[in-house]
Amino acid sequence: MKPAAISIDTASAITNLSRRTWWRRIAEQGVMRAVNDDHGRTMLWWAEVEPHIVIPMTAENHESLFLADTGSADAQNAIGQFFMRAAQHKAAFYWFQQASKQGHPDAMHWLAYCYIGGNGVEKNDYLGLMWVAKAAALGHVTAQSDIKRRIRYALESHPSS
Repeated sequence: MKPAAISIDTASAITNLSRRTWWRRIAEQGVMRAVNDDHGRTMLWWAEVEPHIVIPMTAENHESLFLADTGSADAQNAIGQFFMRAAQHKAAFYWFQQASKQGHPDAMHWLAYCYIGGNGVEKNDYLGLMWVAKAAALGHVTAQSDIKRRIRYALESHPSS
């Protein structure tokens, strides 16, 4: 079952319309604002947002999106991967960032991928490596492998005298 409203942050992430644009549409009465949620977040009616979503979504995607909007780190990571596969990197980055803030190791590894590749964010190898290391420290097997590979490469590239 779909909730009637989603947060303005989620609306912004999945539509590529900025928060400012949504607020302007509310002010111009082109979009009706829903009642704030229990956390005080500004909510928009789903029917107002759905036509502006950047890619088609199935009912299953909608369910993950609504769970992600309520703060589920697993759902945020899943919806991030959905947007990444659809080459909607900015939206994917947003969701990986949300899940990473909650300590989700797989989202941290994806966030690293975003930084290292410049996907949805300005390329930054240092931040990318930091997120790989954080994911590895939390037991993410692929991130641990990545760290070992990078260390091996650094040692082979710069042998000690």
